Amino acid sequence: RAFVEIHTPLAAHYLLAAMAPKAMKAMKAVTSISKTGLAEAVATATELKKSDIMKVLTSLAEVVQKEVKKTGKVTLPGMCMVKTRLKPATKAGKREMFGKVCVVKAKPARTVVKAFPVAAIKQLFK
Repeated sequence: RAFVEIHTPLAAHYLLAAMAPKAMKAMKAVTSISKTGLAEAVATATELKKSDIMKVLTSLAEVVQKEVKKTGKVTLPGMCMVKTRLKPATKAGKREMFGKVCVVKAKPARTVVKAFPVAAIKQLFK
């Protein structure tokens, strides 16, 4: 009789709730440093004017864009390497994804831009 009283649906609910794993904490939204924040940090480190650093960052972005468009590869020393990659065209048809058959539309070949961190940055996260 005691067994039946403990395992009523309501008691079972509380028992399962107590045994359930704790929910993960929600991650805080992380914002990256802004262009002005980056300019201020560089200006204080190099003792230059913030306006001069802003001009340097703007011109650096322009140079990188032109070089990636022209050669397809640019390395920013100590930071990253920016590359372009040609993704091939995909044919239309049916593909099995996760056990389900999906109808896939044809997509043309396209160029994508990827950034790869340098080895020094990769070592920070090992």
